[in-house]
Formats: sequence, C-alpha cells, structure tokens
Amino acid sequence: MRTDLLHRLALHTQQREQAGLRRRLHTITHADGMWVERDGRRLLSFCSNDYLGLAQHPTLIDALKHAADDGVGSGSAHLISGHRTAHAALEEALAAWTGRERALLFSTGYMANLGVMQALLQRDDVCVQDKLNHACLIDGAQLAGAELKRYPHADVDAAARQLAMRPDAAALLATDGVFSMDGDIAPLQELAALCRRESATFMVDDAHGLGVLGERGEGSVLDAGLSQDDVPVLMATLGKALGCSGAFVAGSAALIDGLVQSARTYIYTTAMPPALAAATLAAVRLAQAEGWRRDRLHALIARFRTGAAQRGLPLMPSPTAIQPLLLGDATTALEVSEALEREGFLVTAIRPPTVPQGKARLRITLSAAHEKGDVDRLLDALSRAIPAGPV
Repeated sequence: MRTDLLHRLALHTQQREQAGLRRRLHTITHADGMWVERDGRRLLSFCSNDYLGLAQHPTLIDALKHAADDGVGSGSAHLISGHRTAHAALEEALAAWTGRERALLFSTGYMANLGVMQALLQRDDVCVQDKLNHACLIDGAQLAGAELKRYPHADVDAAARQLAMRPDAAALLATDGVFSMDGDIAPLQELAALCRRESATFMVDDAHGLGVLGERGEGSVLDAGLSQDDVPVLMATLGKALGCSGAFVAGSAALIDGLVQSARTYIYTTAMPPALAAATLAAVRLAQAEGWRRDRLHALIARFRTGAAQRGLPLMPSPTAIQPLLLGDATTALEVSEALEREGFLVTAIRPPTVPQGKARLRITLSAAHEKGDVDRLLDALSRAIPAGPV
C-alpha cells in the first residue's frame, strides 16, 4: 500500500509538537518603528532585520506610492514585458554601490541563490560550503546536482582540504558574508585567497552585510577590501537593511548575461512590482548618504554587548546587528522568549533544525531605530528572564 503523504506530513508535525519545536504563525496587526502590535499587545521588537530603520521611512513610502500610480504588478517576467525603468535604475544603482559591472534583480534571496547555482553548477562539479550557510545556498547546490561538501564553520583549512579532494572538478565555494544565526563575519580574505590558489569560483551571500558594513554600506565584501575579481559572484537581499523586498546578484557582465540565459528562477518568474523597485532605489540612496544610521547601529551594538558582559549574559561573539544569546535547550529558549513578551519585548526563540541541537538561542537583532533606553531595558529584562547557572 502506498504511503499517504498528507498523513506522513501530519505525523511529522505531531513529532515537532511533542519535541517542543513546532513553528507557529503570529500576525502583526500594526507596526510603528520598532514597536509592533501582536495578539492585542504592544511589543518592542528586537527580532527584525530592519537594521537601518528604513522599512517605514517616508521617502520610501512616497516613492512607492508615486510609482504605483502607473500600476502595481509588473504583469510579466523580466524577459517578456515585465522589466521596467524602475528595475533598470535599481540594478544600475546596486551594481555601482557594490563595485560591480552589472546587477540582476530576483524576487527573493532564496530564488537568487537557487538560480545562480542551477546556472553555474553541473552534476560533476563540486560545491564547498560553510556548515552554517543559509538553507538556500545548501538547497541550491543540492538541486543543481553538484557534489556538496560542507566544512566546519569558518575553517579555511578544512575548506582547502575539501577542494583538494576534487582537484580536477569545476568548483564553487559559497559562504554567507554575515551568518544569519551567529552574526559573525566569514573569513573572506582567506577564503578568497584559497579560491585563487585552487582556481575555484567564490560566491558570497551578503544578505546581512549589505547596508550595515562598509563606509557607505557596500557590504562585507568591499569592507574586507575584496573586489569583483576576488569575489566574482555576489548576492544580497533588499528586505533587510534596505527595508524592502527582493534580492539581486552582482558581478561581471558575463555573469549577468549568463544568468539571464540560464537562471530558471529569473527566467520563469514574474518581475517584482516596479513600485517596489522604486522604493528600494530610494532606500539605496538613503543607505549610502545617511552614514549616521550605521554609526548609531554600531554604537547600540557596542552598548548591548558591554551591558550583556556586565550582566553575565551568554552572548555569542558577533560584531554585527545579529546578537545571538545562547541558551542551549529549546524549551528554555522558548520560555525566555515568552517571559520577555510578558515584559513587552518581542524576541523570537530560534530552535532546531534552524540551529544545531543544543544550540537553541534568542536571535536578538538591533536597529538604528532603537533607542539607548530600549537596549538598556532589554538587558534588564534578559537578566530577570534567564535562569541562573551555566548554559
């Protein structure tokens, strides 16, 4: 007898429930800066990726409204009739900002990474990745059919050994620039040098670095002093520091031309709404021009880390807006998250399989829209909520 697929899925959900790992969807009914309303309560959010506080900026809203006068949806894929002036202008701005010849828009970061890997990799190729890479990089390599090799987090020597195991294979080495759950920065200079030695193509997913790192927010790659030649494939998203939605891939004209021909997640997808592209272009300009947002964010990061150390809170080492507080047990992480909510804070518990077993945490994120007092009050609430004793 065949397995009932829906029944199997239901059993899996039941198992997650029993393990205390079931995910639940909550609806935000209103947002005002970092304050949100959920389930009838007003909460101060410390789990948003709106690192520069641009998501509700009036300039972005005005740009979107004005562009929407010409219609909402693009109506088609880019290659049919969906590519509008707003898309082209945004691509040009993103390429210039990141020091690249060209850029190409995708609907989401997930689709961008799947499209890049499907276009670049074949079945006899090898893809070497950090074990803590985002799921879409891992899925991209697997769907492309390449051999996927994963090295221990940030271990350049291990990455070198894995490349050496397939010396004749075409190779792509892919890493997050800023790791989404740990908040640390990849050893980009060392990985770039490795790729040069091994003739491997280097790809960086800078979803959490763009807008935050670099003198003008160019991201982790330029902040590390690396060029398009060092990192031929750059992906970044538009829904985090830029406060909008979507993603792009940037690199040489040859790379972008190749993706237009071969990246299925680009070719067969409706283009993002032109009004959203217009709003994103406004966000790019603000992110470049208003360096005080990055200065303020980094000051808040330093304040949070200093306060956490003074209170003995188990923060993981991270210099970025992502500040993971390691609690270990999934049940404990959920209980602390609920205790914080009772005190008026929204901080989501991150549990397996998003993070490894025994590594459950609070993923605390800071924004330029937070105030110093917000950070101090969160630190005090964390001190009250976290159980005493070693993690």
